[in-house]
Amino acid sequence: MAALILGWLPWLLLAFLTLYLLDLIIHIHRRLPPGPRPLPIIGSLHLLGDQPHRSLAGLAEKYGPLTSLRLGAVTTVVVSSADVAREFVQKHDAVFADRSIPDSIGEHTKNSVIWLYPGPRWRALRRIMATELFSPHQLDALQNVRQEKVEELVGHVARLAREGTPVEVGRVAFTTSLNLLSRTIFSRDLTSLDDRGASKEFKPVITDIMEAAGSPNFSDFYPAFAAIDLQGWRRQCAWLFRQLHRLFDAEMDQRKLRGARENGKEKDDFLEVLLRLAARDDDMAGLDGDTRRSLFIVRITFPVLLLISGSDTSSSTMEWAMAELLNNPVQLAKACDELAHVVGSKRRIEESKIVQLPYLQAVVKEKLRLHPPVPLLPHRAKMEMQIMGYTIPKGAKILINVWAMGRDKLIWTEPEKFMPERFIKRTIDFRGGDLELIPFGAGRRICPGMPLAIRMVHVVLASLLMHFKWRLPDDVERNGIDMTEKFGLTLVKAIPLSTLATPT
Repeated sequence: MAALILGWLPWLLLAFLTLYLLDLIIHIHRRLPPGPRPLPIIGSLHLLGDQPHRSLAGLAEKYGPLTSLRLGAVTTVVVSSADVAREFVQKHDAVFADRSIPDSIGEHTKNSVIWLYPGPRWRALRRIMATELFSPHQLDALQNVRQEKVEELVGHVARLAREGTPVEVGRVAFTTSLNLLSRTIFSRDLTSLDDRGASKEFKPVITDIMEAAGSPNFSDFYPAFAAIDLQGWRRQCAWLFRQLHRLFDAEMDQRKLRGARENGKEKDDFLEVLLRLAARDDDMAGLDGDTRRSLFIVRITFPVLLLISGSDTSSSTMEWAMAELLNNPVQLAKACDELAHVVGSKRRIEESKIVQLPYLQAVVKEKLRLHPPVPLLPHRAKMEMQIMGYTIPKGAKILINVWAMGRDKLIWTEPEKFMPERFIKRTIDFRGGDLELIPFGAGRRICPGMPLAIRMVHVVLASLLMHFKWRLPDDVERNGIDMTEKFGLTLVKAIPLSTLATPT
């Protein structure tokens, strides 16, 4: 048997080499954007590393802002500049509006507004979110709820300050964001800042889902073998989603038993809106049980663009902003001085005051430039398309490297430096019009939760800066804040920020 195998081995190697050379010839003649020459079987997977956004930015420096790679068996096109992004999210937005869903979460999110293809159901979900959840009227109506959550956060941090206990910024920001969303959806808090309720188990579940969805997965690179679930990510996510389903299903069952009234008042939260729509005979919105559930989960665990209106991304945004300010005392002092001048002795941040705080707005923009919540925005080509003289094949995976765009030396002076002042001198918005800064995405896939995120992040950050002086623990002061990133579906701090507060 061994002799037979050895006899066939040269022929097998020759056949393998022939197939590889033929594949290279086909690859060259497809007129794909420039990129590294793929290796047999793995393509360019070995070039990604554990920080794909950084690795892909490095490849863009070598091959240009429009790059192609073969990741396993999947043709992937990477966009790394605003000019190239314009071709994909403005000029040809309809062609590239589809999403490639990670295999690990596909079964649970296929009906969600984030991953669903822009068809009738997607438009219905977007319309509901725009009119019932994120409309200016609805956001104004819920301003008191947000203010209540902010006051609870300030009170909790004040108690920790009196006790001399360090504040875990990401954790308290996460709980505040989670309760804000649960109030909007369920009209009640899911947890509390002192760790009563669901927070202890809820945050790890969300973090694990985000990590699983963003981790390299054999099934995504070799779709023909996806059914095997070789790394077990799909099985792990199924277990994690079951934990969330228990919460949402229980809430829906209780609402059906209690009805739409509580304490004599009519409820008008997001859950009640969805239940009313689901009861319609015409099924105009197409909201079956799976879609309702996935939409609830999306609002909590997969905030849009992949972007910053939900609990995980909002808390990460506040944590990165605080870390950068503590690393840069001059900018921290400027932000605090502006707050003292505009807000004064009122000690309460009204959302209407945010427009009078240009430096605070610049701090948030600079954080979003340096640490976008979702570093790689995923799209997929609906059909073959010619872009800038190159062929983008039908079904190709498109990654818009927002992280690399935020560090483009042709656009940003000293791009690695935290410098909010750059946004005082130039008017760049992050609402999708100025493609130099698109943390919420752009085009059809722009984050529907952006209006809420903008309000919440600014008010929470302003309140923390206005009510407290912040300093680092002695060991962190000596060694500096660890700014290492942890890559997943969202970009979070690998080492959570823990800092000391003193009431002002």
